[in-house]
Formats: sequence, structure tokens, C-alpha cells
Amino acid sequence: MMIFDRIAAFFDIVHHLAMDPLNLLILFGSVLMGIIFGAMPGLTSTLGVALLTALTYGMDTSLAMICLLAIYVGGTYGGSYASILINIPGTAAAAATALDGYPLACRGEGGRAIGLTTTSSAIGTTISMLFVVSISPIISHFALQFTSFEFFLLAFFGILISGTLTSPDLVIKGWISGFLGLFLACVGRDQLQFYPRYTFGVPELDSGIEVVPVLIGAFGIPQIIQVLKDRFQIGETQKLQRIIPEIGTVVRNVPAIVRSALIGVGIGAVPGIGEDIAGWVSYGTAKNTSKHPETFGTGELKAVLSTETANNACVGGAMIPLLNLGIPGSPPAAMLLGALMLHGVTPGPMITFEHPTFILEVAAILLLASVAMWVAGMLLAKQVVKILRIPSQIFMPIIGVLCIIGSYSLGLNIFNLYLMLPVGIICYFLTMMGYPIAPLVIGVILGPMADENLRRALMVSQGSFMPIFQRPVSLILFIIIVWTICSQFDWYRRGKERLMARLRGRRRRPAPPESSRRQADDA
Repeated sequence: MMIFDRIAAFFDIVHHLAMDPLNLLILFGSVLMGIIFGAMPGLTSTLGVALLTALTYGMDTSLAMICLLAIYVGGTYGGSYASILINIPGTAAAAATALDGYPLACRGEGGRAIGLTTTSSAIGTTISMLFVVSISPIISHFALQFTSFEFFLLAFFGILISGTLTSPDLVIKGWISGFLGLFLACVGRDQLQFYPRYTFGVPELDSGIEVVPVLIGAFGIPQIIQVLKDRFQIGETQKLQRIIPEIGTVVRNVPAIVRSALIGVGIGAVPGIGEDIAGWVSYGTAKNTSKHPETFGTGELKAVLSTETANNACVGGAMIPLLNLGIPGSPPAAMLLGALMLHGVTPGPMITFEHPTFILEVAAILLLASVAMWVAGMLLAKQVVKILRIPSQIFMPIIGVLCIIGSYSLGLNIFNLYLMLPVGIICYFLTMMGYPIAPLVIGVILGPMADENLRRALMVSQGSFMPIFQRPVSLILFIIIVWTICSQFDWYRRGKERLMARLRGRRRRPAPPESSRRQADDA
């Protein structure tokens, strides 16, 4: 009965949210804004969520989540417009879509491709919503067994794996970026003894570094500088024909859509990876399992469906560790974590006790956002595409003003602007040097969790680290962390290759001749 009660409560929340005209107005407005942010090269769903985080400060928590999740869903989908029509991915998540989407547009099938990607994106988001509802109770029950050491190791692992998986070249750069964010999180008075750390006598730093100015500065300022620096121009967009998708095409590709949705949910649940990795992994899987892989790259519909389903399913997948463990699964989810804390909601194992219906509300909003995304995509595709003809340089001053307003509006504190600008400039140079920004942001968000739980655990154990090796969960997390670090070194890879070569050699060793066996038996 518990499952049926949960399903009934879910549909009650959906009905309650859908019957409020204000909720629907904000839902469609945020989805449309997200589509625009995703469609315009240089503007991303991460930046959209970061800007709206501060602007929703005075809203009710439920209304704020509608805004943020809707712009997240719309931004992830909107990147397909630019990928298909002008071969310039609006977001990193839509980069794989451009490989086959643009050839389809060149053949005059741009409208058909957008219609199918809109449908597959809605299906992917809906499937991921089902996993949020079904898996969350299991993870929450498991996480209730955590103590301070487990929470510290979990936060540390989230920072470490984010740096490992998002580094463009050297993994050490991702780790440095993550630990730089961890250091920033230690600025201010500590949570246990209220002692000032690294404040350098600046009173404004006593309360610590605010998350929202760091988020806006880290993702907004580098985007503005990069777009104004590149000065790229948008070419002529391809014309759209029929947008309404063929039901038969969708039905024939249901296995690929479901497989891609599962890939997106699985990758989204891994901390710090993001929608772009999900899109590429799904593209590679679709190509490897296809009977005609040579058609990929020339305008294959299955490729477009697979990538868009996966990157949108990643949205719900990222909600699973965010809500149940307090660890964001993607950069936009990191923005959502900061927004939740801003509204007094602390994600983690206790969220089901402090806010019993919150996870169901998030799942309901994801369902409504996927429906709103499909409706907006079908009705407004031709109008939204016209925005692609506007040079991005015109949008950047507007984005700059929104960054300033978003940072200042948090407590009306001018110091947040002094914090946002240097963080943004530093992040720009870090990006130029190949350091990923996502681990830095995740380090700032998870840093207090790691710091507070480690110090509390050491106080309880009187400075001993032995409880890590005495508790099964903490020991498993410790082994995973050590394996993650060791797997990045050459000596580990060489040792693994030698071990595998020996194992293969033993398996392939030929059997001794019959005469040799007889001689051995006689002896």
C-alpha cells in the first residue's frame, strides 16, 4: 500500500500545481526562457539557473523550484535548436546532436528533427522523473545509516570525482580546481567553534563566502568575456518545414529512446559529470549497436533521438544524488543546491523527515516542465529560432546587468559584487588554462559539509581516524576514493595491463601434448 499511497500523493501534487494559474504562467515562462538560454550560443542552462537563483530569493520555495527546474529543463532542450539549424551547439549538452542534426537540416528536414528531438526530450525527462520517485526512498533509507565520517567521505568523493571526470586534459587540474573551491568554503567562522578563519580582518568575510555570487561569477563572467572576445557571428538558419513528429518514427525508435534515457539517468546520478557526457555516451552506444553505423554523421534520426533523450534524462538523474545525498550530479544541479539552501531546504538523508513531500514535488515539477517544454517546442519553435539571428554580443550586456542584479539582490550587499567580479575573472583565466570550473563550484557548495562533518567526527573519536576502517560504508567509500586516485597514475595503469596480460596468457596457454601427459603419469 505504501507504493500506491506514494503514487496517489504524487498525482495529488501534480493536480495541485497544475490547477494554479500562477504556477502555469511561471512554468511556461521559465521553460521559454530556458529554451532561449539554451538556443543562444554562449548562454547555457547553468547560467540561467544561476541568474534565477538570486531573483527567486523572495519567492515561496515551491514557486522558486518551478522557476529553476523549468529553466533547467528548457535550457537543456533548447541547445538542440542551434545544433540542428546552424551547426553551433547552443550548450555543451547538445554538441553530439549537431553531428547528425545539421545534416538533417541541410536536407530540408530541420523541422522534422526538431519535432522528434522535442518529443524524445520530453520522454527522457519523464522517464528520469520516474526514477526520482522510485529510487529516492531506497537511497534515503541507505543514507540514514551515515555518520559524520561517511558524510565527509561522500562530500570529498563528490569533489574528487567531479574533478576527475570534467578535466579536459590532466586530471590533476580538476582536483586543483575542486580543492580551490574547498578552500573558499573554509573562509569565515567555522560552524562548530565559531572561530574566524582566513578572514584577514575583513568583517564581511566573517559569515563566509556566499554561494550565489560565486556561482554567478564562475559561470556568468567567463561566458560574457569569451563571447565578447570571440565575436562569432550567427550564420543563416535553415528553414523549418513540418515540426509535428511522426508517431510511427517515435514508436520504431522506442528501444533506443528507453536505452538512452537509462544512460542519461545513470550518468546524471554520478556527481559532477553533466548532460554533455550523457549525450556523447548515448551517441556512441547508438552507433555501436546500430546495424548501419556508417550512416551516423550523415543525418541519422536515431542519433539525434538518442543524444537528446539522454541529455534531458540526465536532468532527473542529477536530482537523485542532489536530493538524497546533498551532492549535485551536474553543474546546473550545483546551482539548484545553492538555491535550495537559500530557501532553507537542506538536501540529504533528513529531507524526507524535514520536508516529507519535497521529492514528490520535484518529480511533479519535472513532469509538468516536460509537458510545458513539449508544448512550447511545438508551438513556438519557428519564433524561437528567429532569436538565433540576433548576434550574441547584444545579449551579453543584458546578461552582465542580470549578473550584477542577481549578486546584489542577495541581502542587498555590495560586497557580493566585489566577490563576484574577481571570482569571475579568476575562473575565466582558469578556463583558459584548461582548469574545469564545475569542480570549483561543487567544492564551494560541498566544502562546509566536508569541513563540519570531519571536525565533528574527529571530536567524537578523539582525533582517531580508525572509525573509517571499522564501519562498512565508510570503508567502502574510502576504498573507492583511493582507487579513484590511484587509477589516474601511470604505475597503476601499467600494473593493471601487466596483470591482465598474465591472466590472458594463462587462459590461452596450450594444453600439453598427450605424450607429455603420459610421461608425467608414468613418473
